[in-house]
Amino acid sequence: MSMLMTGWAGIAVLFGLLAFRVPIGVALMAVSIGGITLMTNTTAAFGIVSALPFSFIGDWSLTAIPMFLLMGFIAANTGLTAGAFDLLRLLLGRVPGGLASASVGACGLFAAASGSSIATTAAMSRIAVPEMLRAGYHPSLATGVVAASGTLGSLIPPSILMVLYGIFTEQSIGQLFIAGVLPGVISALIYMVMITVRCTASPDLAPPLSERFDLSRLMRLIWSVWPFPVLILGVLGGIFGGFFTPTEAGAVGAFLALVIAGLRGGLTLSALGNAIRQTTLATSSIFFLSIGAIMFTRFMGLSGVPRELSDMMLAVSDNPFVIILMVAGLYVILGMVIDSIGLMLLTLPVLLPVLETADINLIWFGIIAIKLLEIGLVTPPVGLNLYVLHSALSGKVRLGDIISGTAWFIAMDLLTLLLLIAFPAISLFLPSLMAG
Repeated sequence: MSMLMTGWAGIAVLFGLLAFRVPIGVALMAVSIGGITLMTNTTAAFGIVSALPFSFIGDWSLTAIPMFLLMGFIAANTGLTAGAFDLLRLLLGRVPGGLASASVGACGLFAAASGSSIATTAAMSRIAVPEMLRAGYHPSLATGVVAASGTLGSLIPPSILMVLYGIFTEQSIGQLFIAGVLPGVISALIYMVMITVRCTASPDLAPPLSERFDLSRLMRLIWSVWPFPVLILGVLGGIFGGFFTPTEAGAVGAFLALVIAGLRGGLTLSALGNAIRQTTLATSSIFFLSIGAIMFTRFMGLSGVPRELSDMMLAVSDNPFVIILMVAGLYVILGMVIDSIGLMLLTLPVLLPVLETADINLIWFGIIAIKLLEIGLVTPPVGLNLYVLHSALSGKVRLGDIISGTAWFIAMDLLTLLLLIAFPAISLFLPSLMAG
């Protein structure tokens, strides 16, 4: 069997393993070791197995992942994010669907701290959904908005997906972070506009709130949450201003979160222990998956599959927009059955040569890819955010209602995606200022 045939057979075996629910990291490693052994020999295969993981984990840039995770988990466990929803609820309460719009904003703020869509969805499902249900909101809207808005954790920096994408594509993580700001804000605003229009046209979706605006309560809520946005803006401002690198920013953010939580009296041994444990578990999972992906990258490179796929796609069209649309279709389909980190790390080794040959800006593509991965998080049958939300609510809302509730938000995501593809400047304007 030729190396090329071995590569295509490896991809087929990989999807077969995934169909049998084999963990993605394990499947990637098994296929890579087997494929490299067939193409070379056992000694070469195990030489790669022993060298690649060590050299990959030794990459200094990867330290940003546990640091940003620690920053987010400290913020969540010490109550730094607790008042965000209440503040936005007070400000937006009189707007049609105000609680749902407040949920979008609160998810965006929480996402900026956690860098994780799953963590954002799990946290906000316990804070926002019960409030909306008590206010008489339709269950599909109350759950759909949190499931969809939780995905903002992938796009709004600091994002774990952006860190991994930057390392695997050798792009500036700082520029990726800054590139995600405008698309993240636009995504949230489009959600809010859609909610307002729907709830104005169908008031039964979200009955108006009866509570009155209270200035003294507003001041208390602002005082309770101001350290949190200041922390996020400080981290991003430091990166944008060149005061520290994204890797250093993770450590700065974690340290500042510790200091702020300590000054506010929320830093207990229990909270710190929970944050460290959650960070360790999340980091281990991400690193294990990444090791599998880096081995698969080597396997694909030896097989020649990426080069053949590049020739096949460029034979259809060498127009960057057409190639982006083809990749988008692939991501939407695969996103239905593969989780976001796994999908990104699975496809990058194959797609990178195509993108580089077509001279597609990899910062721009990174934002588009992450938006596509966001859509996968709320697309059944896998749609991890759907199941995280359903589990967090202990089955109080039917899974069918949650899925139907996300349909409108998926439509808005597709609209945002078209804007990002049609107008690359949305993603590239702020990075160009940073580079200058």
